[in-house]
Amino acid sequence: MLIRLLRAHLGPYRAQITMLVVLQLAATFVMLVLPTLNADIIDHGVLTGDTGYILRIGGIMLAITFGQIVCSAGASFFAARAAMAFGRDIRAGVFARVQSFSAREVAHFGAPSLITRATNDIQQIQLLVLFLFSLMVSAPIMCVGGIAMAIHQDVGLSTLLVVVVPVLGIIITLLIRRMVPLGRAMQERLDTVNRVLREQLTGLRVIRAFVREDHERARFGVANAELTDTSLRFGQLMALLFPLVFATVNVSSIAVLWFGAHRIDSGSMEIGALTAFLSYLMQILMAIMMGTFMLIMIPRAEVCAERIHAVLATESSLRPPPAPVTSLTRHGDLELRGVGFRYPGAEAPVLRDISLVARPGQVTAIIGSTGSGKSTLLSLIPRLSDVSDGAILVGGVDVRELDPKLLAETVALVPQKPYLFTGTVASNLRYGDPDATDDDLWHALEIAQAREFVEGMPEGLAAPITQGGTNVSGGQRQRLAIARALVRRPEIYLFDDSFSALDYTTDAALRAALTRETAAATVVIVAQRVATIRDADQIIVLDEGHVVGVGTHAQLMAGNETYREIVLSQLTEKEAAA
Repeated sequence: MLIRLLRAHLGPYRAQITMLVVLQLAATFVMLVLPTLNADIIDHGVLTGDTGYILRIGGIMLAITFGQIVCSAGASFFAARAAMAFGRDIRAGVFARVQSFSAREVAHFGAPSLITRATNDIQQIQLLVLFLFSLMVSAPIMCVGGIAMAIHQDVGLSTLLVVVVPVLGIIITLLIRRMVPLGRAMQERLDTVNRVLREQLTGLRVIRAFVREDHERARFGVANAELTDTSLRFGQLMALLFPLVFATVNVSSIAVLWFGAHRIDSGSMEIGALTAFLSYLMQILMAIMMGTFMLIMIPRAEVCAERIHAVLATESSLRPPPAPVTSLTRHGDLELRGVGFRYPGAEAPVLRDISLVARPGQVTAIIGSTGSGKSTLLSLIPRLSDVSDGAILVGGVDVRELDPKLLAETVALVPQKPYLFTGTVASNLRYGDPDATDDDLWHALEIAQAREFVEGMPEGLAAPITQGGTNVSGGQRQRLAIARALVRRPEIYLFDDSFSALDYTTDAALRAALTRETAAATVVIVAQRVATIRDADQIIVLDEGHVVGVGTHAQLMAGNETYREIVLSQLTEKEAAA
């Protein structure tokens, strides 16, 4: 999988890769020439006392060394550019694919895992690519060239390589085979730590409210200990690898000196040749060590590549239509025909045979007990998920056939838990319309009953908003989210219990202002609070995923027991009849 990923994303950088390979070849060739020149200095300069020869060959070696520095620096430059661009492209690809996912795919992978894959996993592969270009290109050349040059220096002594190289290969293979599964486990353990930490940060208030700090500390401790244990075992194998390689190198050097001394004594070998042979032996073993270092990184990078490929290869369940409808003739019409929805793997559907019609100028309310499927139903309209049965029509066209951009412009959803992004009040409101003027923003804030508290901020529209809107209250977040939807001016408004954090006075003022602002639009409200929806043109009563009543407040109070129970749980008989 790693090779497939590299092949797919390194294609655009062939020119840079070619340049670094050429430069690496030149630098490696120079490194292989230097020991031979050094041997010539010893045999023909030092032993004969020829100072001129030493200076002449020494100058050539200095010039060659300078060329090696230039080639190595150039190769590192192109390697860094190619590796960083590769990482950028993969991150962009993962981000784009995740953005196309529906809630089903996000739930399948999990938000913590997607974050890890888009950051740590890509970084691991990017680091591998950098070292691959920096080391792995030169390592095979140095190893093969070193063997050839060593044989050129002394064929008899080169028989030691027949023993040394296979021994190193066996050691490396055995250790790498054990490191591969540990690398995979490390990434999984890291996902778990991210998930637990994210849950604890998000649910900090709940943890403190129920005095569960010790429990959560223990839960994080278990996840952390599992990651630590796996990392230690991986690190122990890595720590064992280098001493074994160095031991083999040192034993090989001793063997070369021992047998080389005997060959020099017998006149079969010169001192310079022995020195050069030792240098080539070290180059061969250094090349193997560089390869070993790369092999240590490959198991973890392979696991990361599999995880990244899993994201890139996953198609969203919300597939764009092959021939999307790009314009509507019936503006604001919303119709649900026998809609059913089932979560993947669920035993029973969440929604069954839901049918309703909402027209422009009407307010349609949906009410029901907790778990009756109200929020799920509303999320199907902007196509956050696709229906399992039936069809949802916007402007007389099935949402699965609409152009996604047109659907987003036509329908605005204010979710049950509104989310604000890091930035300012203005930047968050302009998510609804990037071209909205300040006057448009203030008008939307006034309708949403948010103008007063925004004007109270020293910076006004430029007031900072932290991630998630944690520096404003829950009610203020809801009002800013409503204002964001108003800035868009859609044909269909969907409010998913968007008034729950407001007091009754603000709720009433907001609904009155909305009635005037959205008089020509279709409005669908999901609410738990009866006072919020009692004046709606039609009220849909849901119970266990299907419609059990449709009508006005008065009609349902007179003839629908489910609705009556909900109302009387919040109001007295007299208040309900008023």
